[in-house]
Amino acid sequence: MAGKAINHGYPVEIHESLSALQSSLGAVDDMLKTMMSVPRNELLQKLDSLEQAKMDLVSDHPIKQELERISIFMNRVKEIADKKKAAQLDRGAASRFVKSALWDPKLKNASKN
Repeated sequence: MAGKAINHGYPVEIHESLSALQSSLGAVDDMLKTMMSVPRNELLQKLDSLEQAKMDLVSDHPIKQELERISIFMNRVKEIADKKKAAQLDRGAASRFVKSALWDPKLKNASKN
Protein backbone atom coordinates (compact mmCIF):
# COMPACT_ATOMS: atom_id res chain seq x y z
CA MET A 1 0.00 0.00 0.00
CA ALA A 2 1.30 3.44 -0.91
CA GLY A 3 0.19 5.23 2.24
CA LYS A 4 -0.74 4.51 5.81
CA ALA A 5 -4.30 3.58 6.48
CA ILE A 6 -6.35 5.60 8.92
CA ASN A 7 -8.69 3.86 11.35
CA HIS A 8 -11.41 3.88 8.67
CA GLY A 9 -9.50 1.52 6.36
CA TYR A 10 -8.68 3.90 3.50
CA PRO A 11 -5.36 5.54 2.53
CA VAL A 12 -4.29 8.83 4.10
CA GLU A 13 -4.00 10.51 0.67
CA ILE A 14 -7.75 10.49 0.13
CA HIS A 15 -8.81 11.43 3.66
CA GLU A 16 -9.31 15.14 2.84
CA SER A 17 -11.25 14.35 -0.34
CA LEU A 18 -13.49 11.92 1.50
CA SER A 19 -14.10 14.44 4.28
CA ALA A 20 -15.07 17.10 1.72
CA LEU A 21 -17.35 14.62 -0.03
CA GLN A 22 -19.00 13.69 3.25
CA SER A 23 -19.67 17.34 4.14
CA SER A 24 -21.03 18.03 0.62
CA LEU A 25 -23.32 15.05 0.84
CA GLY A 26 -24.53 16.25 4.21
CA ALA A 27 -25.34 19.66 2.75
CA VAL A 28 -27.21 18.08 -0.16
CA ASP A 29 -29.10 15.83 2.24
CA ASP A 30 -30.14 18.84 4.32
CA MET A 31 -31.37 20.69 1.21
CA LEU A 32 -33.31 17.67 0.01
CA LYS A 33 -34.95 17.22 3.41
CA THR A 34 -35.97 20.88 3.35
CA MET A 35 -37.34 20.59 -0.19
CA MET A 36 -39.19 17.36 0.55
CA SER A 37 -40.77 18.74 3.72
CA VAL A 38 -42.59 21.48 1.76
CA PRO A 39 -45.22 20.52 -0.85
CA ARG A 40 -44.02 21.11 -4.41
CA ASN A 41 -46.69 23.74 -5.18
CA GLU A 42 -45.72 25.83 -2.16
CA LEU A 43 -42.06 25.54 -2.99
CA LEU A 44 -42.62 26.66 -6.60
CA GLN A 45 -44.66 29.66 -5.42
CA LYS A 46 -41.73 30.87 -3.33
CA LEU A 47 -39.30 30.71 -6.27
CA ASP A 48 -38.94 33.17 -9.14
CA SER A 49 -39.57 31.98 -12.71
CA LEU A 50 -35.91 31.16 -13.46
CA GLU A 51 -35.57 29.10 -10.29
CA GLN A 52 -38.88 27.36 -11.10
CA ALA A 53 -37.54 26.42 -14.53
CA LYS A 54 -34.35 25.06 -12.97
CA MET A 55 -36.40 23.08 -10.46
CA ASP A 56 -38.50 21.59 -13.26
CA LEU A 57 -35.41 20.60 -15.22
CA VAL A 58 -33.87 18.91 -12.20
CA SER A 59 -37.05 17.07 -11.30
CA ASP A 60 -37.65 15.87 -14.90
CA HIS A 61 -34.08 14.62 -15.31
CA PRO A 62 -34.88 10.85 -15.42
CA ILE A 63 -37.57 11.49 -18.00
CA LYS A 64 -35.11 13.36 -20.22
CA GLN A 65 -32.62 10.51 -20.00
CA GLU A 66 -35.28 7.98 -20.97
CA LEU A 67 -36.42 10.09 -23.93
CA GLU A 68 -32.82 10.43 -25.15
CA ARG A 69 -32.31 6.67 -24.81
CA ILE A 70 -35.48 5.95 -26.79
CA SER A 71 -34.45 8.47 -29.45
CA ILE A 72 -31.06 6.77 -29.86
CA PHE A 73 -32.70 3.38 -30.31
CA MET A 74 -35.21 4.78 -32.80
CA ASN A 75 -32.32 6.21 -34.86
CA ARG A 76 -30.56 2.83 -34.79
CA VAL A 77 -33.69 1.05 -36.00
CA LYS A 78 -34.09 3.62 -38.79
CA GLU A 79 -30.46 3.13 -39.89
CA ILE A 80 -30.95 -0.63 -40.05
CA ALA A 81 -34.16 -0.25 -42.05
CA ASP A 82 -32.46 2.18 -44.44
CA LYS A 83 -29.59 -0.27 -44.99
CA LYS A 84 -32.07 -2.99 -45.93
CA LYS A 85 -33.77 -0.65 -48.42
CA ALA A 86 -30.48 0.46 -49.99
CA ALA A 87 -29.53 -0.97 -53.38
CA GLN A 88 -27.35 -4.07 -53.21
CA LEU A 89 -24.44 -4.48 -55.62
CA ASP A 90 -24.64 -7.58 -57.80
CA ARG A 91 -20.95 -8.30 -58.36
CA GLY A 92 -21.55 -10.71 -61.22
CA ALA A 93 -23.69 -8.23 -63.15
CA ALA A 94 -21.25 -5.41 -62.49
CA SER A 95 -18.37 -7.55 -63.75
CA ARG A 96 -20.28 -8.38 -66.96
CA PHE A 97 -21.06 -4.69 -67.57
CA VAL A 98 -17.43 -3.69 -67.13
CA LYS A 99 -16.13 -6.49 -69.35
CA SER A 100 -18.56 -5.66 -72.15
CA ALA A 101 -17.76 -1.94 -71.93
CA LEU A 102 -13.99 -2.41 -72.17
CA TRP A 103 -12.40 -2.49 -75.60
CA ASP A 104 -10.65 -5.78 -76.40
CA PRO A 105 -8.22 -5.47 -79.34
CA LYS A 106 -8.17 -9.27 -79.89
CA LEU A 107 -11.93 -9.41 -80.53
CA LYS A 108 -11.80 -6.43 -82.92
CA ASN A 109 -9.00 -8.02 -84.99
CA ALA A 110 -10.83 -11.38 -85.04
CA SER A 111 -14.01 -9.78 -86.40
CA LYS A 112 -12.04 -8.14 -89.29
CA ASN A 113 -10.57 -11.51 -90.41
